[in-house]
Amino acid sequence: MKNEVFLRAKGIGLDLPTYTQEQRTIKASLSVLLQAAFQPPKRKMRTTLDDVSFDLGAGDRLAIVGRNGAGKSTLLKVLVGAYPPTRGVLEVSGARQALLNLSLGFNQEATLIENILLRGIAMGLKAKEAHAIVDEVLDFAELTNKTGDRLRTLSSGQRMRLGFALATAVQHEILIMDEWIGTGDAGFVQKAQERMRVRVDSAEIVVLASHNFALMENVCNKAILLEDGEVYRAGTVAEVLADFRLLLQGQAHV
Repeated sequence: MKNEVFLRAKGIGLDLPTYTQEQRTIKASLSVLLQAAFQPPKRKMRTTLDDVSFDLGAGDRLAIVGRNGAGKSTLLKVLVGAYPPTRGVLEVSGARQALLNLSLGFNQEATLIENILLRGIAMGLKAKEAHAIVDEVLDFAELTNKTGDRLRTLSSGQRMRLGFALATAVQHEILIMDEWIGTGDAGFVQKAQERMRVRVDSAEIVVLASHNFALMENVCNKAILLEDGEVYRAGTVAEVLADFRLLLQGQAHV
């Protein structure tokens, strides 16, 4: 019997450290400026998410919207397990896959094959499973002629192709992503978008942070609007995007 797949955030809060340095005026004496240069910065905790809640089950596609700095990327990192919440509970049942920073975790000095194996294992694959995807990843990324090359020799576009091919090589039950691939060589973008449609359609749960209203309306059935790390509005995609438009126009009161 297949286990129930769900993703539940219950009052999630996250505090992250920030470091500040006491400011000196340009009129300060040289000794004071030198003292400031060697003075350790002060560490303060800043609340980046506060009381974020939602409940997703099989078939749900959640859009996360908000202005820059509202906490979208931070929330995605909490959902994939990169940040443990300071408060609240995150309940997950199902295999998660993140499409966030496609180059994260690569070793510049390792070869392409070595990077695929290392990243594959870090993604939760067994060693045998990681070996099994090597040829397919290289083929999709159009890098079969560079298998023994070190990663640092690749162009930024080639690294992007490798990261995408690897991140989408295996279908997962929960897909967490920011934006939809839309940059790079036109031919690769087209086949990457086709693969993304397959992955999204086949996933049990999808969480998408995006600025593309049409994409969210087409893909998602639920939405939350973040403002200053809090859920300002939750509901259908149409309802939340309507409030977001008002917020952007300065007509909504936070």
